[in-house]
Amino acid sequence: MTTWTDSDLIAVRRAIASGIRSVTFADGRKTEYQSLDQLLAAERVIDASLKMQAQAASGLNRRRTPYYRSGL
Repeated sequence: MTTWTDSDLIAVRRAIASGIRSVTFADGRKTEYQSLDQLLAAERVIDASLKMQAQAASGLNRRRTPYYRSGL
């Protein structure tokens, strides 16, 4: 699993804005995407990953407990 940084997200957003399909990340990796849809998907993945990292660092832990109702 890759650890993403804010600069990676910025690089992807710049590529989307300029229409370039090639992105160079902070750690030196260079990736060329096939389409804008792939770039947009990468943006969503990086953004979600950064949000999860921030949530884990803050110590906030959300639990979701299902509530079942019998309907009777």
